[in-house]
Order: sequence, then structure tokens, then C-alpha cells
Amino acid sequence: MAVILNGKEVAKKTRENLKSKVEELKKKNIFPKLAVIMVGDDGASKIYVRNKSKACEELGIEYEEFLLDENTTQQQLLQLINELNERKDVHGILLQSPVPKHLDINEAFRTISPEKDVDGFNPVNVGKLVLGQDTFISCTPFGVMKLLEEYNIETEGKNAVVIGRSNIVGKPMLQCLLNKHATVTICHSKTENLKEITKKADILVAAIGKAKFVTKDMVKPGAVVIDVGINRNEQGKVCGDVDFNEVEGVASYITPVPGGVGPMTVAMLMENIVKAAK
Repeated sequence: MAVILNGKEVAKKTRENLKSKVEELKKKNIFPKLAVIMVGDDGASKIYVRNKSKACEELGIEYEEFLLDENTTQQQLLQLINELNERKDVHGILLQSPVPKHLDINEAFRTISPEKDVDGFNPVNVGKLVLGQDTFISCTPFGVMKLLEEYNIETEGKNAVVIGRSNIVGKPMLQCLLNKHATVTICHSKTENLKEITKKADILVAAIGKAKFVTKDMVKPGAVVIDVGINRNEQGKVCGDVDFNEVEGVASYITPVPGGVGPMTVAMLMENIVKAAK
């Protein structure tokens, strides 16, 4: 049976460590602050935003929320971002995705100052990640790397396979693993012979948003399986991209959903805010 990678525990440890860093900064009259922008009324986004505000509160990080109407124009959104870029008291700016269809989220990410881009989506920070330079790393891949590190899981020379090529998880995940000397393959909806590729993975990361997509016949015995998916099954229960009950018997390590990668994402956001304040 696989060892469960307990994201809740590691996130808790990370937050406790950050709490003292926040107190240190406050002694120097630096009060870390996050500004969150949310456009429209997406239900899942509301939950994510609430989790972020709770985490900030717990660590003593100041928090300000901007809830914009779903008919907000691109110009209004960019104007708000520019105002927050100028504000000395705001260290991190986060634009919650998704945004309504008529808005260009990439232009918005480009507008967020790279120094305040705690989500790691500004092209400058993405470029720095590719070049292996110090930067803000997008929070979910950053959280996955932190989990692997905490459990002393070796990445160097290992075959890593990432299923999913999104800008939020898949692409930065590939880069994080590559920067830690793994040999990385990225798979997506056009990949042929997917099972043959995933069967060779020492580390398998699933980030496609399809419930229970990864089954045990896709996993090499003893592989480390990281499930980034958050889906709902037929019963409306939260589940991942991996069929946990099946794969747990094959893998050496596995992340549960919920309680695996999710809590790590929020903890790494806090880490990035403290870094931005420093």
C-alpha cells in the first residue's frame, strides 16, 4: 500500500514556519498584504477566495478583496491592477481565475507587476522559471515540489510524466521537475499511446480535470502519483483525476483528494506573499 502524501500536515508545518517570518517582518514595520481581485460570481472561485482570506488571517497577513461585477470592462480591470501596482502597502496581487469570457486574462496577468505577481503568471516570472532563475512559481506546482521535498522523494534522473499542459499547472510543473533534474514528458489530449508513456513514469502528475481518469493499469508499480485534479463524482463527492482506491495498491506514494495538493497550493501562495514583502 502506498504512503499517503499528507498535504494538510505539510501545509500546516509550512504555515507555522511562515507565521514567525511574518512576525519578523512586522518588527521591521513591513506588513505583508495581499490584494485579491475576483470578477463575476463563480461558485468554486468564491470557495478558493475564502480559503485564501482565512489563510492570510491565520498568518497575520493583511488582506483586501475587490469583487468586480461580471460586466466589468477590460479597461476597468487593468485600471484597478495598475492602481494596486502603485500602492506601496500591497505586496501581492492575485487575479482569481476564471474571469468572464469577454475579458483577456493574459493581458491582465501581464499587467500585474512581476514583483507583486504572487501567482507566478506574469510572462516575466514564467520566463525566469524556464531559465532556472529565482522567481515566483505558480502555487500548485510549487506545492507539489514542496511535498516531494518534505517526503525526501528523489527527482534527479527520474522519469516524470505530467498529464495536462495548462499554463496554471502542466507547463510550470514540467519546468519545476526539469529544474530538479528529472527527465520530463508532458502528455495531453492529442497524445497517442498514453498508457505506454504513463507506465514508464517514476513520478506521475495528473492535472487534467477528469474524475478518476488515471487507473491502476496506467501506473508503474512503485511510482509516485500526484493528483492535482479536483472534480465531483456521480454522488457529488470531491475526487481527483486518479482512481485513488485502485492506484493506492500499485503506487509507492500517492496524494489524496481532498487533503493532498489543495492545501499546499494555498500554503505556497502565503510563501510567495512573504517573499514579495521581503
